[in-house]
Amino acid sequence: MSVVVTPDGTGRGVGPLLREWRRRQGVSQLELALRAGSSARHISFIETGRTRPSQEMVLRLAEHLEVPVRERNALLVAAGHAPHYPETPLDAAGMTALRRGLERMLTGLEPSPALVVDSLYRVHAFNRGIALLLDGVAPWLLAPPVNAMRVVLHPEGLAPRICNFREWRGHLLAQMRRQMAPARSVPLRELYEEVAAYPLPPGGTAVAGGGPAPALPMVVETAGERLSFLSAITTFNTPVDVTVSELALETFVPADAGTAAALRRLVPPPQPDPERAQ
Repeated sequence: MSVVVTPDGTGRGVGPLLREWRRRQGVSQLELALRAGSSARHISFIETGRTRPSQEMVLRLAEHLEVPVRERNALLVAAGHAPHYPETPLDAAGMTALRRGLERMLTGLEPSPALVVDSLYRVHAFNRGIALLLDGVAPWLLAPPVNAMRVVLHPEGLAPRICNFREWRGHLLAQMRRQMAPARSVPLRELYEEVAAYPLPPGGTAVAGGGPAPALPMVVETAGERLSFLSAITTFNTPVDVTVSELALETFVPADAGTAAALRRLVPPPQPDPERAQ
Protein backbone atom coordinates (compact mmCIF):
# COMPACT_ATOMS: atom_id res chain seq x y z
CA MET A 1 0.00 0.00 0.00
CA SER A 2 1.36 3.43 -0.93
CA VAL A 3 1.40 5.91 1.92
CA VAL A 4 1.37 9.65 1.43
CA VAL A 5 2.02 12.37 3.98
CA THR A 6 -1.39 13.51 5.23
CA PRO A 7 -2.16 16.98 6.62
CA ASP A 8 -1.59 15.80 10.19
CA GLY A 9 2.00 14.92 9.27
CA THR A 10 1.72 11.29 10.35
CA GLY A 11 2.00 9.71 6.91
CA ARG A 12 -0.93 7.39 7.66
CA GLY A 13 -2.87 5.88 4.79
CA VAL A 14 -6.58 6.24 4.24
CA GLY A 15 -7.43 3.05 6.14
CA PRO A 16 -6.31 4.17 9.62
CA LEU A 17 -7.81 7.61 9.01
CA LEU A 18 -11.21 6.15 8.11
CA ARG A 19 -11.02 3.81 11.10
CA GLU A 20 -10.37 6.81 13.34
CA TRP A 21 -13.40 8.66 11.97
CA ARG A 22 -15.58 5.56 12.31
CA ARG A 23 -14.59 5.07 15.95
CA ARG A 24 -15.16 8.74 16.72
CA GLN A 25 -18.71 8.34 15.43
CA GLY A 26 -19.19 5.16 17.47
CA VAL A 27 -20.07 3.16 14.36
CA SER A 28 -19.19 -0.51 13.79
CA GLN A 29 -17.78 -1.78 10.50
CA LEU A 30 -21.05 -3.60 9.85
CA GLU A 31 -23.17 -0.52 10.50
CA LEU A 32 -20.99 1.62 8.25
CA ALA A 33 -21.13 -1.04 5.54
CA LEU A 34 -24.93 -1.13 5.67
CA ARG A 35 -25.11 2.65 5.43
CA ALA A 36 -22.71 2.77 2.50
CA GLY A 37 -24.14 -0.20 0.60
CA SER A 38 -20.98 -2.25 1.09
CA SER A 39 -19.89 -5.19 3.25
CA ALA A 40 -18.15 -5.36 6.61
CA ARG A 41 -15.42 -7.43 4.95
CA HIS A 42 -14.78 -4.67 2.39
CA ILE A 43 -14.68 -1.99 5.11
CA SER A 44 -12.21 -4.15 7.07
CA PHE A 45 -10.00 -4.56 4.01
CA ILE A 46 -9.99 -0.78 3.45
CA GLU A 47 -9.08 -0.03 7.06
CA THR A 48 -6.25 -2.56 7.12
CA GLY A 49 -4.86 -1.41 3.78
CA ARG A 50 -5.61 -4.64 1.90
CA THR A 51 -7.92 -2.73 -0.46
CA ARG A 52 -7.44 0.69 -2.00
CA PRO A 53 -10.85 2.39 -2.07
CA SER A 54 -12.08 4.24 -5.12
CA GLN A 55 -12.75 7.96 -5.00
CA GLU A 56 -16.47 7.24 -4.97
CA MET A 57 -16.14 4.88 -2.00
CA VAL A 58 -14.03 7.35 0.00
CA LEU A 59 -16.58 10.09 -0.56
CA ARG A 60 -19.47 7.78 0.28
CA LEU A 61 -17.87 6.62 3.53
CA ALA A 62 -16.90 10.17 4.46
CA GLU A 63 -20.47 11.33 3.93
CA HIS A 64 -21.91 8.63 6.19
CA LEU A 65 -19.28 9.40 8.83
CA GLU A 66 -20.09 13.13 8.62
CA VAL A 67 -16.47 13.99 7.90
CA PRO A 68 -15.90 17.74 7.33
CA VAL A 69 -15.26 18.78 3.73
CA ARG A 70 -11.59 19.70 4.25
CA GLU A 71 -10.95 16.33 5.87
CA ARG A 72 -12.71 14.55 2.98
CA ASN A 73 -10.07 16.00 0.68
CA ALA A 74 -7.40 14.74 3.08
CA LEU A 75 -8.90 11.24 2.97
CA LEU A 76 -8.86 11.31 -0.83
CA VAL A 77 -5.21 12.37 -0.93
CA ALA A 78 -4.33 9.65 1.58
CA ALA A 79 -6.02 7.14 -0.76
CA GLY A 80 -3.99 8.35 -3.73
CA HIS A 81 -6.74 10.42 -5.35
CA ALA A 82 -6.94 14.11 -6.18
CA PRO A 83 -8.91 16.41 -3.86
CA HIS A 84 -12.58 16.62 -4.85
CA TYR A 85 -13.66 19.89 -3.23
CA PRO A 86 -12.20 23.27 -4.28
CA GLU A 87 -11.06 25.87 -1.76
CA THR A 88 -12.00 29.29 -3.13
CA PRO A 89 -10.85 32.46 -1.31
CA LEU A 90 -13.80 34.36 0.10
CA ASP A 91 -12.70 37.53 -1.71
CA ALA A 92 -12.66 35.79 -5.11
CA ALA A 93 -14.98 37.06 -7.84
CA GLY A 94 -16.89 33.78 -7.79
CA MET A 95 -17.82 34.40 -4.16
CA THR A 96 -19.50 37.78 -4.78
CA ALA A 97 -23.03 36.42 -4.45
CA LEU A 98 -22.10 34.60 -1.24
CA ARG A 99 -20.53 37.71 0.29
CA ARG A 100 -23.55 39.84 -0.55
CA GLY A 101 -25.85 37.21 0.88
CA LEU A 102 -23.89 37.19 4.13
CA GLU A 103 -24.01 40.98 4.29
CA ARG A 104 -27.79 40.92 3.87
CA MET A 105 -28.10 38.31 6.60
CA LEU A 106 -25.94 40.32 8.99
CA THR A 107 -27.93 43.50 8.36
CA GLY A 108 -31.22 41.65 8.70
CA LEU A 109 -30.19 40.32 12.12
CA GLU A 110 -29.65 43.80 13.55
CA PRO A 111 -29.88 45.01 16.24
CA SER A 112 -28.72 41.57 17.45
CA PRO A 113 -24.92 41.29 17.23
CA ALA A 114 -23.78 38.85 14.54
CA LEU A 115 -20.52 37.97 12.79
CA VAL A 116 -19.10 35.52 10.26
CA VAL A 117 -16.02 33.49 11.19
CA ASP A 118 -14.07 30.62 9.66
CA SER A 119 -12.70 27.46 11.26
CA LEU A 120 -9.83 29.42 12.84
CA TYR A 121 -12.25 32.06 14.20
CA ARG A 122 -11.00 34.74 11.84
CA VAL A 123 -13.69 37.37 11.45
CA HIS A 124 -14.77 37.98 7.84
CA ALA A 125 -17.77 40.25 8.43
CA PHE A 126 -19.86 41.64 11.28
CA ASN A 127 -22.78 43.99 11.83
CA ARG A 128 -23.30 47.08 13.94
CA GLY A 129 -24.49 45.06 16.91
CA ILE A 130 -21.02 43.51 17.17
CA ALA A 131 -19.47 46.96 16.78
CA LEU A 132 -21.37 47.97 19.93
CA LEU A 133 -19.72 45.17 21.92
CA LEU A 134 -16.24 46.11 20.71
CA ASP A 135 -16.21 49.43 22.54
CA GLY A 136 -13.16 49.46 24.83
CA VAL A 137 -11.32 46.60 23.09
CA ALA A 138 -7.61 47.36 22.55
CA PRO A 139 -7.02 48.62 18.97
CA TRP A 140 -4.30 46.05 18.30
CA LEU A 141 -6.84 43.25 18.78
CA LEU A 142 -9.03 44.83 16.11
CA ALA A 143 -6.26 45.12 13.52
CA PRO A 144 -6.81 42.69 10.60
CA PRO A 145 -6.95 39.78 10.61
CA VAL A 146 -9.30 40.00 13.61
CA ASN A 147 -9.66 36.77 15.57
CA ALA A 148 -12.89 36.36 17.56
CA MET A 149 -11.33 34.12 20.23
CA ARG A 150 -8.54 36.59 20.90
CA VAL A 151 -11.00 39.50 21.08
CA VAL A 152 -13.23 37.71 23.58
CA LEU A 153 -10.64 36.00 25.79
CA HIS A 154 -7.73 38.45 25.94
CA PRO A 155 -7.54 40.65 29.09
CA GLU A 156 -7.36 43.71 26.81
CA GLY A 157 -10.35 42.52 24.83
CA LEU A 158 -13.91 41.85 25.86
CA ALA A 159 -12.95 39.64 28.82
CA PRO A 160 -13.02 42.29 31.61
CA ARG A 161 -16.59 43.26 30.66
CA ILE A 162 -18.00 39.73 30.52
CA CYS A 163 -19.68 39.31 33.88
CA ASN A 164 -19.69 35.50 33.80
CA PHE A 165 -16.29 35.30 32.15
CA ARG A 166 -15.06 32.09 33.79
CA GLU A 167 -18.13 30.18 32.64
CA TRP A 168 -18.07 31.70 29.14
CA ARG A 169 -14.33 31.09 28.81
CA GLY A 170 -14.85 27.44 29.79
CA HIS A 171 -17.60 27.14 27.19
CA LEU A 172 -15.41 28.58 24.40
CA LEU A 173 -12.36 26.46 25.26
CA ALA A 174 -14.52 23.32 25.36
CA GLN A 175 -15.92 24.26 21.95
CA MET A 176 -12.41 24.54 20.55
CA ARG A 177 -11.41 21.18 22.06
CA ARG A 178 -14.41 19.50 20.41
CA GLN A 179 -13.44 21.10 17.12
CA MET A 180 -9.86 19.85 17.47
CA ALA A 181 -10.88 16.27 18.22
CA PRO A 182 -11.64 15.18 14.65
CA ALA A 183 -9.51 17.78 12.86
CA ARG A 184 -5.73 17.69 12.74
CA SER A 185 -5.30 21.44 12.35
CA VAL A 186 -1.98 22.68 13.71
CA PRO A 187 -3.04 26.37 13.50
CA LEU A 188 -6.22 25.62 15.48
CA ARG A 189 -4.28 23.83 18.20
CA GLU A 190 -1.78 26.70 18.38
CA LEU A 191 -4.65 29.19 18.71
CA TYR A 192 -6.18 27.10 21.49
CA GLU A 193 -2.91 26.94 23.41
CA GLU A 194 -2.49 30.70 23.02
CA VAL A 195 -5.94 31.77 24.24
CA ALA A 196 -6.07 29.12 26.98
CA ALA A 197 -2.87 30.65 28.42
CA TYR A 198 -4.28 34.18 28.66
CA PRO A 199 -4.41 35.37 32.29
CA LEU A 200 -7.86 35.86 33.77
CA PRO A 201 -8.90 39.51 34.14
CA PRO A 202 -8.90 40.80 37.72
CA GLY A 203 -12.13 41.01 39.67
CA GLY A 204 -15.30 40.12 37.91
CA THR A 205 -18.95 40.83 38.52
CA ALA A 206 -21.24 38.24 39.98
CA VAL A 207 -24.23 37.39 37.87
CA ALA A 208 -27.50 37.32 39.74
CA GLY A 209 -29.06 33.89 39.64
CA GLY A 210 -32.52 33.54 38.17
CA GLY A 211 -32.98 29.80 38.25
CA PRO A 212 -31.60 27.26 35.80
CA ALA A 213 -31.28 28.58 32.25
CA PRO A 214 -31.84 26.47 29.11
CA ALA A 215 -28.45 27.56 27.75
CA LEU A 216 -25.41 29.43 29.03
CA PRO A 217 -25.76 33.17 28.30
CA MET A 218 -22.94 35.63 27.75
CA VAL A 219 -23.54 38.52 30.13
CA VAL A 220 -21.58 41.62 29.16
CA GLU A 221 -21.47 45.22 30.31
CA THR A 222 -21.29 47.83 27.54
CA ALA A 223 -22.49 51.41 27.03
CA GLY A 224 -23.65 51.53 30.64
CA GLU A 225 -25.92 48.52 30.16
CA ARG A 226 -25.77 44.92 31.28
CA LEU A 227 -26.74 42.78 28.31
CA SER A 228 -27.43 39.06 28.24
CA PHE A 229 -27.12 37.01 25.05
CA LEU A 230 -27.62 33.45 23.88
CA SER A 231 -25.37 32.32 21.04
CA ALA A 232 -26.79 30.65 17.91
CA ILE A 233 -24.53 29.36 15.13
CA THR A 234 -25.64 28.89 11.52
CA THR A 235 -23.66 26.93 8.93
CA PHE A 236 -24.26 26.12 5.27
CA ASN A 237 -26.12 22.98 4.28
CA THR A 238 -24.37 20.59 1.84
CA PRO A 239 -21.42 22.87 0.97
CA VAL A 240 -19.33 21.94 -2.08
CA ASP A 241 -16.39 24.25 -1.34
CA VAL A 242 -13.96 23.97 1.58
CA THR A 243 -14.12 27.70 2.34
CA VAL A 244 -17.91 27.74 2.46
CA SER A 245 -18.03 24.59 4.59
CA GLU A 246 -15.93 26.25 7.29
CA LEU A 247 -17.89 29.50 7.52
CA ALA A 248 -20.19 30.03 10.49
CA LEU A 249 -22.58 32.88 11.20
CA GLU A 250 -22.87 33.43 14.95
CA THR A 251 -25.77 35.49 16.25
CA PHE A 252 -26.05 36.77 19.81
CA VAL A 253 -29.77 36.66 20.51
CA PRO A 254 -31.12 38.78 23.40
CA ALA A 255 -31.72 36.45 26.35
CA ASP A 256 -34.23 38.78 28.02
CA ALA A 257 -36.58 41.65 27.27
CA GLY A 258 -34.25 44.21 28.86
CA THR A 259 -31.42 43.30 26.49
CA ALA A 260 -33.75 43.44 23.49
CA ALA A 261 -34.95 46.91 24.50
CA ALA A 262 -31.40 48.15 25.12
CA LEU A 263 -30.28 46.96 21.68
CA ARG A 264 -33.13 48.85 20.03
CA ARG A 265 -31.94 52.00 21.78
CA LEU A 266 -28.23 51.51 21.18
CA VAL A 267 -28.28 50.23 17.58
CA PRO A 268 -30.37 52.54 15.37
CA PRO A 269 -32.09 51.10 12.28
CA PRO A 270 -29.82 50.83 9.22
CA GLN A 271 -30.00 53.61 6.65
CA PRO A 272 -31.21 52.60 3.18
CA ASP A 273 -28.46 52.06 0.60
CA PRO A 274 -29.29 54.39 -2.32
CA GLU A 275 -27.22 52.31 -4.77
CA ARG A 276 -29.18 49.14 -3.98
CA ALA A 277 -32.48 51.01 -4.10
CA GLN A 278 -31.88 51.91 -7.78
